[in-house]
Amino acid sequence: MLRAALRLTGPDWTRAVTHCLHPSRRWHSHNQSTNLTRSYSNQKTSPALQQFSSRNSFASMEDKEALTEPIHIGEKRTCPEEDSEPTAKRARVQDEANGSHVTKPKEEDEELEVEEEEEALVGEEGEGESFADMMKHGLSEVDVGIHKFVSDHKGFSGILKERYSDFVVHEISKEGKILRLDDLSVPVETEEASVEVEPTDCQALTEEQKQQLADLQLFRNKEGNVAIEVENDSKEKRTLLHKAVKTLYPGLETKTEEREGKKFIVAYHAAGKKALAAPRKHSWPKNRGSFCHFVLYKENKDTMDAINVLSKFLRVRPNVFSYMGTKDKRAITVQEIAVLKISAERLTHLNKCLMNFKLGNFSYKKHPLKLGELQGNHFTVVLRNISGSDEQVEQAMMSLRDTGFINYYGMQRFGTTAVPTHQVGRAILQNNWTEVMDLILKPRPGAEKGYLVKCREEWAQTQDPEAALKKLPVKRCVEGQLLRGLSKYGKKNIITAFGLIPRNNRLMYIHSYQSFVWNTMVSRRVEAYGLKAVEGDLVLRGGTAHVLTAEEAEKQSIHDVVMPLPGFDVIYPTHEVGKGYRDLLTADNLDIDNFRHKVRDYSLAGAYRRILIRPSDVSWEVIQYDDPKVPLIYTDVEKLENKPVPVYLKEGKYRALKMEFSLPPSTYATMAIREVLKMDTSIKNQTQLNTVWLN
Repeated sequence: MLRAALRLTGPDWTRAVTHCLHPSRRWHSHNQSTNLTRSYSNQKTSPALQQFSSRNSFASMEDKEALTEPIHIGEKRTCPEEDSEPTAKRARVQDEANGSHVTKPKEEDEELEVEEEEEALVGEEGEGESFADMMKHGLSEVDVGIHKFVSDHKGFSGILKERYSDFVVHEISKEGKILRLDDLSVPVETEEASVEVEPTDCQALTEEQKQQLADLQLFRNKEGNVAIEVENDSKEKRTLLHKAVKTLYPGLETKTEEREGKKFIVAYHAAGKKALAAPRKHSWPKNRGSFCHFVLYKENKDTMDAINVLSKFLRVRPNVFSYMGTKDKRAITVQEIAVLKISAERLTHLNKCLMNFKLGNFSYKKHPLKLGELQGNHFTVVLRNISGSDEQVEQAMMSLRDTGFINYYGMQRFGTTAVPTHQVGRAILQNNWTEVMDLILKPRPGAEKGYLVKCREEWAQTQDPEAALKKLPVKRCVEGQLLRGLSKYGKKNIITAFGLIPRNNRLMYIHSYQSFVWNTMVSRRVEAYGLKAVEGDLVLRGGTAHVLTAEEAEKQSIHDVVMPLPGFDVIYPTHEVGKGYRDLLTADNLDIDNFRHKVRDYSLAGAYRRILIRPSDVSWEVIQYDDPKVPLIYTDVEKLENKPVPVYLKEGKYRALKMEFSLPPSTYATMAIREVLKMDTSIKNQTQLNTVWLN
């Protein structure tokens, strides 16, 4: 069980679990008003909070009834007989670009939201509901169709992401190489390519001037500029000085001014449209590739936030960056990024002024990166304070290596509140726009940001979009965008108003419904036929879906079997579980034969997804340690800085499972860990487990 030392009560416990469940949010209860503050910018938190910071505590659930009872899918449904002759259609093989976790994309020109605008949660001990009580209203795995396991080992408990450094992700390039940050040097170019050789240092700058420029770059200079006298310098020397300042101190611009009859080069922070202007084209060497590719190492930042930070320091728009997939926030991640016409010299100087970032492995290429080009992600994960015996761990990991896990969509696909995203998606597909508006804006039980609570209450009382919108300090959330649309177009034009929500966010809802249907039907498929291919299953051949005959099924591996996400351009299995798609969709007032929506964006072609995923490059070891804060993974940056390798004890107070594995795109590492530990990964369940253990 948990260490006896972990004793948090009252607001400390509430804040710790709040941070655990979503590090980028501060929550608020309907009947609580006291605001608390907390710090989570890095791992240097108070000892008590550090113990619980962003952890997910998992326990065995193999004895739960949900796993032994037959799987029920919503209402009681029958499977009427129907003639469904299998016809081969061109497959749309699902290949989302975000690696192993789905993250809502942001608009390219969207600025980072200021955290200070968000209200904090949770009052004093004894005021209203506890956080665990509020999370009782959240989703559990069975609510989104996740029911089954493939292995028969006994589950055990463990703690995931006790520290964000316990979860390390390395992107796998389209060539199949695991990307690592191992070189911070600037690439050496041939003389022909080096039309513009930017200086790495300038002797004309004094140490005092260098310090002043460094302070200016980090906004520590009260004057707002640094003036360097160049009265007696030649034009060539002034040009060199201009380049040196811009190269050595990214974010600064320079100009020549006359002050009191003398010439000065004045360094200042660029601002406004000029700051966002593209780099001067004439200064880029013709023989150099237009895109600088580099490996980005980041800690505790999601990919879009990282891109926004880089773009601000480099004074370019975020859309000059490209990448193959988005990565977790609560983790250490390594991925390839490409940027248009920004030199490696400028990029490498960001290492001096950015915290929790490192850029390296620079190269110039003629092409950007595209979403989905990656082959997958390699994970290094530490589960701390495990309860299982070495035999249990061995059995669990061998099953993961040899058989794999059910390729469910993870809980992050469906949201964390009492109104799951797939319900909104179902209403969109039903063309029930009043329900779409109601589901997004109505008050809901559970934990939520304070200003959203007030906004929802105002909407419920007045149905006035302008009055509800005034309650939101952050207007770019989904609720704010919808209310702005309703204010502009009126409540009789909900479709148009809903269109003000960014397209990717709107599509997230209907894709969530597809995911719910897929999870539910795959659970039924595993329940009915187990882990073998059967007559009527689907496999992909040359990119086209093919229905297996009884003879073919005997020779086919379960790892080749796919199940469709519903849409107008897929076929369905011909066995009883395949027919269950029609029953489920009919019960949801949807026509399986007509997934073309009158709004083109919401038409669903469908796709195919493998039932089982078998990770590659699987390895593991059980580690013993005494200090709960000791790092247990040796990161790329620690290797570059020649820091000592973590030392594992032969006998320690606690045990941890360190595992490594690689997954293809659009698969969830949490579902692989779920299979190992035999646990429910929902926030609802994890919060309840933490509360029980603490009590």
